[in-house]
Amino acid sequence: MAQVYFKTKPDGRAVFDYYYRSNPFNGGYAIFAGLEDVLDILETLEFSASDLVFLEQQGFEKEFLEYLRDFRFNGNIRSSKEGDVVFPNRPILQVEANIIEAQIIETMLLNLLNFQTLIATKANRVRRSAKEATLLDMGLRRAHATGGYYASRAAVIGGFDGTSNVKAGEDFNIPVSGTMAHSFIQSYGDELQAFRDFAKVRPKNCVLLIDTYNTLRSGLQNAIIVAKEMENAGEQLMGVRLDSGDLAYLAKQTRKILDDANLGYVKIVASNQLDEFVIKSLKDQGAPIDIFGVGTNLVTGKPDAALGGVYKLSEFNGDPRIKLSENIIKVSLPYKKQVYRMLDKQGMFYGADAVAMFTEDAVEHMEHPFDATKSMSLRGFDYEALLQDVMTSGKKVSPPRTVTEIAEYSKSRLEKLPEEYKRFQNPHIYKIGLSSQLKQERDKLVLKHKF
Repeated sequence: MAQVYFKTKPDGRAVFDYYYRSNPFNGGYAIFAGLEDVLDILETLEFSASDLVFLEQQGFEKEFLEYLRDFRFNGNIRSSKEGDVVFPNRPILQVEANIIEAQIIETMLLNLLNFQTLIATKANRVRRSAKEATLLDMGLRRAHATGGYYASRAAVIGGFDGTSNVKAGEDFNIPVSGTMAHSFIQSYGDELQAFRDFAKVRPKNCVLLIDTYNTLRSGLQNAIIVAKEMENAGEQLMGVRLDSGDLAYLAKQTRKILDDANLGYVKIVASNQLDEFVIKSLKDQGAPIDIFGVGTNLVTGKPDAALGGVYKLSEFNGDPRIKLSENIIKVSLPYKKQVYRMLDKQGMFYGADAVAMFTEDAVEHMEHPFDATKSMSLRGFDYEALLQDVMTSGKKVSPPRTVTEIAEYSKSRLEKLPEEYKRFQNPHIYKIGLSSQLKQERDKLVLKHKF
């Protein structure tokens, strides 16, 4: 497509919208993640000499390849802030650029934003179940190859405290944490000696895995022996990990035995196919688990596996563009736009975002995108404009935020979202409406292009 644009409309100016059509996990919201990574890539995006050789082998024309030799992204991006709470069928990010540039970046943008938004949302659901417990991402070995790298970043944005992924920890400044594998213990043959060696070499933040043979009669008893030896050496055992069996029962028994041994400071870590529902059940049963290590179900976004984010052309050379469909929800919104979030008198999210023309400074009335019988007055509401400049002429307009800063921002935004939108079962539906002007212009285009 880019080569055709180069030959037929090289100076075309396009506006694309990024959004998704339905909330993941049958939930009431999503956590927007991946923006900083997209911006970092766009600032340095180029085609190397070897890239151009490969593209020539694929049949691309030399004149177009010469254009790519000096290619840089010089467009503008307006976006919701990374970490914000977002909802379906409203622009989350808007690209305004030369049509060739805007087209070339589509796949990269969708890949990073869709995946990280999915994982950040899953992580936040787990956080809501875990409450104040420590959450560790331990999913790299089950992740979809290198997707596990970005999953660790997104998990922290969603509310996790750390990761076992050391590379992600280094690159994103995320706290790293790990324990031992069953194979480590098996390699010794003697569980107690395995624990002793591990504690001797790694006395700080030492966590012993106690379910290799028998959790309560072997693993825990040997861990207590080592904990007492560590005390004599001026150290403290950080925790014991449960990785199989009835986690609620084993955690309760482990806590009692540890407390009876005057080891109340030793934490209980649990892993093994955890997700928001399993953790909620464990909490409801009163399982005294301090740290949850969540793996497969987090980094694969189970059960959804993908977020249906899309990238749709809304304007070309100043003229509106629309995509029609027999499925009404797939009819796109034309024009360059702004999104306004309504706030109540306490500054909480009221439960309504209004999509308006970019030229509209405020919206006093919003209409349902597809149901003419539904509308809502917005008079008297405070509001905030959600799409802000994040890149101008290919350069970021503000300093990058750390993953921790993004996570703190996300937490503050979620605190403004009423509880009924955050429940797992039958969450309240957040209203997305169109300004009267945008709806009128959208409907005109629908009629124009219908056969």
